[in-house]
Amino acid sequence: MNLSGKAALVTGGAVRVGKAIALALAAAGADVVINYHSSADAAIETVAEIEALGRRALAVKADVSQGNQVQTLVDAAVRQLGRLDVLVNSASLWRRTPWAELDEAAWDQLVDIALKGPFLCARAAAPHLTAHGDGAIVNIVDLSAIIPFRNYLPHSAAKAGLLNLTYSLAMELAPAVRVNAIAPGPVLPPPEYTEQQVQAAARRTLIGRWGTAEDVAQAAVFLTQAPYITGVILPVDGGERLAGR
Repeated sequence: MNLSGKAALVTGGAVRVGKAIALALAAAGADVVINYHSSADAAIETVAEIEALGRRALAVKADVSQGNQVQTLVDAAVRQLGRLDVLVNSASLWRRTPWAELDEAAWDQLVDIALKGPFLCARAAAPHLTAHGDGAIVNIVDLSAIIPFRNYLPHSAAKAGLLNLTYSLAMELAPAVRVNAIAPGPVLPPPEYTEQQVQAAARRTLIGRWGTAEDVAQAAVFLTQAPYITGVILPVDGGERLAGR
């Protein structure tokens, strides 16, 4: 897919990795809708940065775990941009949930955002993505989709489910829509990380350092443009998944 003149929707696109992906898609020629939930100021800033690149942009508030809000989000995107070619499911919530403290409310919130949300977004976007015969969905998982993270059970379960959803959607929406996943490794430290944790994460990679959100963004642009790739998971992790071996 040539992204010039195409339209993309990035959930969680106001901050961190989602923002980097939104900017990279715009730099490649796409108009971009930024979905946000609570980061209104950041979303406005991201829209301004995209417009500075000469592309159209729109910020839309929506809780991706709520079907009616997702439909309103997609309708707004198509109404403002005239079409929808790319969906990037980046919205997620990172929260430590030790087993002894895990309750139903935490499970529901984390899984609803990270797994139910991408399903709802894909369902609402699919008619528009298929309309031109060359749509693309990119789901952001992480290495917990393959091997779960201790003390992050709902997160890990949701990301594993999202990876399987990626495979399933690739089959269900073929050949008009390609669906792939990216599994970032250490690219942006969580705000609560200490310097010791940052250094330890770097040592867990084969390359010996952290990556950047832009590394993930480049992979997302690649997957939207690669016409013969669908149903894959692309690790962007500096070899972290292999370093322990």
